Amino acid sequence: MRPQRALPLLLALLLGLSGCTSVVTPREVSHALPAADSAFGRSVQRQAAPYEGRSGFRLLPNSNEAFRARAELIRNAQASIDLQYYIVHDGLSTRALVHELLRAADRGVRVRILLDDTTSDGLDNLMGTLAAHPNIQIRVFNPLHLGRSTGPTRAVGRLFNLSRQHRRMHNKLFLVDNSMAIVGGRNLGDEYFDAEPNLNFTDIDLLGVGPVAEQLGHSFDQYWNSALSRPIGDFLWRQPDADDLFISRQRLEVSLAEARLKRKALYDRLMAYQSQPRLDVWRNELIWAHSQALWDAPSKVLADGEPDPQLLLTQQLAPDLNHVHKELILVSAYFVPGEPGLLYLTSRADAGTSVKLLTNSLEATDVPAVHGGYAPYRRALLEHGVQLYELRRQPGDPRPRLGFHGSSDSSLHSKAMVFDQRKTFIGSFNFDPRSVLWNTEVGVMVDSPELAEYTRELALQGMAPALSYQVKLLEGKMVWATEDNGQRHILVTEPGGIWRRFNAWISKAVGLEKML
Repeated sequence: MRPQRALPLLLALLLGLSGCTSVVTPREVSHALPAADSAFGRSVQRQAAPYEGRSGFRLLPNSNEAFRARAELIRNAQASIDLQYYIVHDGLSTRALVHELLRAADRGVRVRILLDDTTSDGLDNLMGTLAAHPNIQIRVFNPLHLGRSTGPTRAVGRLFNLSRQHRRMHNKLFLVDNSMAIVGGRNLGDEYFDAEPNLNFTDIDLLGVGPVAEQLGHSFDQYWNSALSRPIGDFLWRQPDADDLFISRQRLEVSLAEARLKRKALYDRLMAYQSQPRLDVWRNELIWAHSQALWDAPSKVLADGEPDPQLLLTQQLAPDLNHVHKELILVSAYFVPGEPGLLYLTSRADAGTSVKLLTNSLEATDVPAVHGGYAPYRRALLEHGVQLYELRRQPGDPRPRLGFHGSSDSSLHSKAMVFDQRKTFIGSFNFDPRSVLWNTEVGVMVDSPELAEYTRELALQGMAPALSYQVKLLEGKMVWATEDNGQRHILVTEPGGIWRRFNAWISKAVGLEKML
């Protein structure tokens, strides 16, 4: 009996000790700095003024442009940089951006970085060292109150708080001087910028210039100042100081210098922004249009059960979803419609709307369990005329291309919607229960036929027979139509290995759909 009684006490002690910190920093409220505070911001205001409230937009549909845009924005920042991300992975691309962030902070730019708690596992000391810079602040969203310090105690801490720990901040936002912003599906890490040798993600980002950036600044402030966001210093036993930061910066310089020699081709591609900047060229190519930034309320994650619909981004998307008549194009890396989504899509198709979906095939997805949540809906969708395209695992191609090719195998990670060839929504939102109910998301709706056509062309490129399987019903059986070496053919067995099939099956068998 004694060991059984002692176990809860031991767990409580472990959790309590692991949650201790040397310093609990006072909560400071801060807000996005006005664009007018910097010469760069004022130049954007002057550029936007003739367009009377409209914002400027440019798609960033390939990894080279997506990385270059982020690096160049940091270089142009004069007052503030606000970054909000679900995932930050170490790698050459991340180190290059951190190097630029430190240089920006050195010249007096205020840097605020907000990361989701779960995906910052093991990074506390690194983040704390970066935050030792007087101009850099780092917070984590929805952190464990107990058990953050070690892997075992984190695991136990989650067991005692499962209702909160599956609710994550999935937002991706890159904001400079409150005047230019990037939203989309990309996190920060080599696999999002075609710099990972094994598997990269195909994605679409949107550069927004002018009033929309200010709107996105309000979204960042809501999360930053939320009671759910806590300074990284709250979780450190010892606060890193200037000496720790100096040592880390030396190591960073050494690692970049080594990469310049040992990974020359990749280094030169990523660092091309230093000698051949493109931001001024892009500013002359912007599409100016009316737009609206949309985001979930951060309090969404506090709901005991399903959150109040009024807190959800989907409530803001509803008017456009309900009024599409001619064509709806969905690009969603992870697609699990659920009964509400199935009813919506089939009713649109029944009413004569052309509904096209591009998602990952079983062989291409990085999360086979999500495919298990999607697969049972295919037959009903097809029977009502919804067109389904599943992106194949794309072999590497060293030539830079738009959208769906990279230097290594790729998997779809994009999230976009095109309504009646007029409006486009691009952000972090997937068409699945996790994005709808559990994760927080952010994105931008743009009312522009020109931008809609460009996004539509990228989606149709991904739906081409050489890149995707079109799922069809042939004599009542599901088949996969595709093309290899210019020859069209039909597969009667779904492409994907045994292990992927098992993972997809098990998620359906144990009823994980609402968690996917």
